[in-house]
Amino acid sequence: MAEEVISGSGSSGREGEINIRVGLTSRDSLDSRWVFPGEDDSEIEDNGDGDDDLPHRAAVDSEGEDNQEHRLIRTEPRVDSFDVEALEVHGAHRSDYEDLGIARRIIHAFQTLGVVFGDVGTSPLYTFSVMFSKAPIKGDEDVIGALSLVLYTLLLVPLVKYVLIVLWANDDGEGGTFALYSLICRHANVSLLPNQLPSDTRISNFILKLPSPELERSLKIKERLEASLTLKKLLLMLVLAGTSMVIADGVVTPAMSVMSAVGGLKVGVAAIEQDEVVMISVTFLVILFSVQKFGTSQVGLAVGPALFIWFCSLAGIGIYNLIKYDASVLRAFNPVHIYLYFKRNSVNAWYALGGCLLCATGSEAMFADLCYFSVRSIQLTFVFLVLPCLLLGYLGQAAYLTGNLNGAEKHPFFLSIPSGIFWPVLLIANIAALIASRAMTTATFSCIKQSSNLGCLVLVCSMSSINEIGNAYGIAELGVMMMTTILVTIVMLLIWRLNIIIVLSFVVFFLGLELTFFSSVLWSVTDGSWVILVFAVIMFVIMYIWNYGSKLKYETEVERKLPMDLMREIGCNLGTIRAPGIGLLYNELAKGVPAIFGHFITTLPAIHSMVVFVCIKYVPVPVVPQNERFFFRRVCPKSYHLFRCIARYGYKDVRKENHQAFEQLLIESLEKLIRREAQQRQLESDGDEDADSEEDTSFSRVLIDPNGSVYSLGVPLLAEFRGSSNSISEASISEELNPNSPASPSISDAEHSLERELSFIRQAKESGVVYLLGHGDIRARKDSWFIKKLVINYFYAFLRKNCRRGIANLSVPHSHLIQVGMTYMV
Repeated sequence: MAEEVISGSGSSGREGEINIRVGLTSRDSLDSRWVFPGEDDSEIEDNGDGDDDLPHRAAVDSEGEDNQEHRLIRTEPRVDSFDVEALEVHGAHRSDYEDLGIARRIIHAFQTLGVVFGDVGTSPLYTFSVMFSKAPIKGDEDVIGALSLVLYTLLLVPLVKYVLIVLWANDDGEGGTFALYSLICRHANVSLLPNQLPSDTRISNFILKLPSPELERSLKIKERLEASLTLKKLLLMLVLAGTSMVIADGVVTPAMSVMSAVGGLKVGVAAIEQDEVVMISVTFLVILFSVQKFGTSQVGLAVGPALFIWFCSLAGIGIYNLIKYDASVLRAFNPVHIYLYFKRNSVNAWYALGGCLLCATGSEAMFADLCYFSVRSIQLTFVFLVLPCLLLGYLGQAAYLTGNLNGAEKHPFFLSIPSGIFWPVLLIANIAALIASRAMTTATFSCIKQSSNLGCLVLVCSMSSINEIGNAYGIAELGVMMMTTILVTIVMLLIWRLNIIIVLSFVVFFLGLELTFFSSVLWSVTDGSWVILVFAVIMFVIMYIWNYGSKLKYETEVERKLPMDLMREIGCNLGTIRAPGIGLLYNELAKGVPAIFGHFITTLPAIHSMVVFVCIKYVPVPVVPQNERFFFRRVCPKSYHLFRCIARYGYKDVRKENHQAFEQLLIESLEKLIRREAQQRQLESDGDEDADSEEDTSFSRVLIDPNGSVYSLGVPLLAEFRGSSNSISEASISEELNPNSPASPSISDAEHSLERELSFIRQAKESGVVYLLGHGDIRARKDSWFIKKLVINYFYAFLRKNCRRGIANLSVPHSHLIQVGMTYMV
């Protein structure tokens, strides 16, 4: 293994050298990466800066042909505009549940109950009601068979599939459909938007596994996914379909939970009719969504104790009914009763599957809401509290029904409550239902929450029957579950690299089980639950149109970007007057000079003395650390003062920076790039003689410590050269520790050049920062198909017009904005 040799200033001679060596060498196994030959090429557009003593570095197109070989090579750490800051934050973004104190763990558990388990916790309110409305029970054996079906559905779906397997397929602590897709995109280039850069893989959260003996199959799958456009589109459609079902699930969950809880009033007060239940449910939902603004942690902590009381009530009532009525229902743990149930009821038992699935609702919420809590906290809470209470709750209802078959189709849960505690339990049930209504809505984006909130109100008013809502609930839940099963299977093959027998067993068993449930709920789709399918299809179409239009627009901008030869012919003044100040040209192009820049320099009489092409880009990681936000590259020679800046965000990042803080962070990152370039130039010129003698064994790198210290890295390729490396390190330290040593003229010139450029940047910053917004729109050509014209010219244009622009998140004053539009015909 290659060893890093660090030379830099220390606090006390030799001791300082040892401390630096240990601190940075420990990063060798983390920063050294395994890549395909050619993948690690830099995406520098044109780093010529007019300096004759610098080697010319040609641009390498990262969008070239796929590599044909499977051979992997090991590369050394790359130094870039964010590498130094990454040293401070590597691994600091994961919450460590094991390090929490006892008091903090209790608070964490209450928050988990309030946010994650509300949905699955309220399933006893309606599961048996929906089941027995589709398959009326004829005797105690039918109760035992239905109970056995519910028990094993609980054990197989929420426990085995989600708690023990799916939760581990998280993306650095993030769960849900998009997190799975992001995880797959990070290991295989399957994104349809061609804006990927090799630098994205060097974000500290972008952690990939090292090669293993199981890598060959994973490479074949990766190659197949990357080479097939059909598979890429199919994968995207699966993700969009799963996301649509998540949104639909967020619409149905409040309606189902609240109406089931409020329906208990019909048991306590005989005069209550269904219309009154609907009106009370709508009122409760309005109250629920009015407290959404207080945040997940605050609401979760406030309602966590209430849900804890609810689970204890479930267990207590279940034990009471087992003792009072019939403890023999425990024989339902024998799965043979499932077979006997289907044998006696045949088609009706198959209809009942749609209602049985409702006991597992909320399973996807455990995964989708994973970002708020650790995997271990969710697993422990479910296994030791939630699951036992649910099992006791269902056992107690079944014990009550064995002696009271007439109440099976009404409200078996509320009928099984002892009369002395009916009203307190009804109150707790309604509170728990309101909590459950938030379980899936917290898993959707804020803009989608508004439509989900409105949609669930409409659903309550349009579907007054709990059976109709239950069927719609099953459709939405199963749609999400099946998409999750398929994506986790890809993760098992591509990332986890499990034995093929294990993978096939997982997908065949769980996908087969979910398809069986799905066939049951689809059979009853004509009862009104088709509304939720229409809603999901509409959301799918909207997301697909957005993706299609964005991809077409980006590809067009790549084709129309300005050639670098043209930029050189125009000259460093860009054919116009360079006015003092910094111009931040916003564009979606991640590489090259956007065509809209040509409109600026031909339309306006002047352009700023320094121009930064800013691209807001989302990378397949949950969160990008703030000090790794910006990635800089110099465009054209130094005298042009043109830079490219890619501002990278994860899919969970919230872009609400103040524009002044944004500008300050951007300028600081740019200054670090300028300093790094100057130090690297100096080290390359000083190290010519060393490079001649050690040409085949080492190369120079530069690290800039956050405190401003500069270290040079020589990375020998063989461990045998450790001795010579030590001597180099000691010599470098002794020189840096001696401030009186004479400086060479070349060093003085380099320092003056560095100070001139930094001073130029500061003066430009003082002159003002202007945001140049390039709005590139697309229109379908006249000879395009009618459907394409309809999609691009109307639907996509409407979405673009009404979406929130990235610049709006920075709260930039209008006096600092200049907008230029450009239309591409596609």
